[in-house]
Amino acid sequence: MQDPNQASQNPTDQPAEQAAQGGAQQPAQRGPELDLQAAAAAADTAPENGIDSMPSLEEALRQAELKAAEHHDAWLRAKAETENLRRRAQDDIAKASKFAAEKFATAMLPVKDSLEAALATENQTVEKMREGVELTLRQLISAFEGAKLTEENPLGQKFDPNKHQAISMVEADAEPNTVVTVLQKGYLLSERVIRPAMVMVSKGKAQ
Repeated sequence: MQDPNQASQNPTDQPAEQAAQGGAQQPAQRGPELDLQAAAAAADTAPENGIDSMPSLEEALRQAELKAAEHHDAWLRAKAETENLRRRAQDDIAKASKFAAEKFATAMLPVKDSLEAALATENQTVEKMREGVELTLRQLISAFEGAKLTEENPLGQKFDPNKHQAISMVEADAEPNTVVTVLQKGYLLSERVIRPAMVMVSKGKAQ
């Protein structure tokens, strides 16, 4: 026959045993709490990691500023070099023009000397005067050639309105539009007309 005291104690002992068993199993059920603790620890260390990453951003910014400064300096040097080249080109053009005028003037000096010598000589014969004029003309032609100044004498050539200036048209045995008379020679400077030749041009004979 069961002891009533024992029977009355069994219901109260079971919750204690269950509590004891639950306490033994409690460490296995605290996984989420451990995860929360790990997240909290990571959150605590996150600011430190953020602070550690800041120097790298500042270094990247500093490097970008250095590169920008280098590019700016290179642009300034290129601009200065371009300006120097432009000035040197202008100086070369000015010097070339000045030298060309100086060269032509130097070539003309003997012509002036010959003319002055001819006028200073008294009691010249016609032959001596002619010799002096021919010498002066050769000097002048030489000066023109040095300056690339060429003569345009289109006698017998086709009329060219770009190089010739027709004064009149006359009947002649030559083909129409042929230069039959040169009233004044023309001159070209490096193939550019500085004075057109004044000419008379043939026209077809009246039937």
